[in-house]
Amino acid sequence: MPWVVGIDEAGYGPNLGPLVQAAIALPLPEDDRAGWNTLHAVVRRTHEKRDHRLLIDDSKKVYAHGGLEALETGVWSLWGQSADTFAETLIKQELVKNTDLLTEPWFDPALPLPLAIDGKRVWDAAAPVRDAIGPHWRGDIRVVTTPQFNRIVQETGTKAAVLSRGWIALIESVMAHLPDDGQPVHVSCDKHGGRNFYATLVQQAFPNRRVATEIESAAESRYRVEGGSREVTITFRPQAEGDSLAVAWASMLCKYLREVCMQQFNRYWMAHVPGLRPTAGYPVDAKRFFAEIQPILAKMGLTRDQVWRQK
Repeated sequence: MPWVVGIDEAGYGPNLGPLVQAAIALPLPEDDRAGWNTLHAVVRRTHEKRDHRLLIDDSKKVYAHGGLEALETGVWSLWGQSADTFAETLIKQELVKNTDLLTEPWFDPALPLPLAIDGKRVWDAAAPVRDAIGPHWRGDIRVVTTPQFNRIVQETGTKAAVLSRGWIALIESVMAHLPDDGQPVHVSCDKHGGRNFYATLVQQAFPNRRVATEIESAAESRYRVEGGSREVTITFRPQAEGDSLAVAWASMLCKYLREVCMQQFNRYWMAHVPGLRPTAGYPVDAKRFFAEIQPILAKMGLTRDQVWRQK
């Protein structure tokens, strides 16, 4: 059965807080790469009637539908039943790779997770979902802190490089950890900043293989990676999280982890600046928030580039 890899991100547009990118790889039939029909018995979307099935959809819809609890339920159905600290969760899920998150001043390693649900109850209830996707599914997450983000921007001159580097890292990690079964891999992801041309990016992810362009348009950009032990196709589409269950699940992983980080970020700064209102980190409100914390940065031994993204 082919492998379908969904890739998404949360936090690319904000000026504050981390960028989170994630990939989910699921075995799905060739005639249902989207996965919604195959897993319909165990997974539902936000427009469907609430029942026993697990809610998986575009993270923005899930968050609007059920808040952090709904996101956390989708994540913990895969992550496990035990309650851990934030640091233990990151280590157990191998999320500490390529990140400075543990060195962020606002990061609280002792925060108990999950926050809003009973992890064991969710894990037990989601057994039919895990049975349906099989034991070899793969999930990878990359967390880019503000200092990391700024270093890449300084090095390359563009914030697009941050997204591209993370995308390549996720592709390489997923491909390295998939079972050696020779099955084709279909990668689906959202367009990066509305661009239509990705051949160079795909070639960087597969430097020893030939990349053939199949289509490049506003509606879809699709590439075929030739050679190697398995066929690989990569498709970029606008709002891919609505078309693909794997992308939707990846988007939920991203948004959940960013929401947990932003809760800590806000709690840290609100403890140091009386009366400070929390922020989601997006432009306009981020300026308000940063203006209020800027007077105490030097006292705390922090520079602007450790807190505020350059782009």
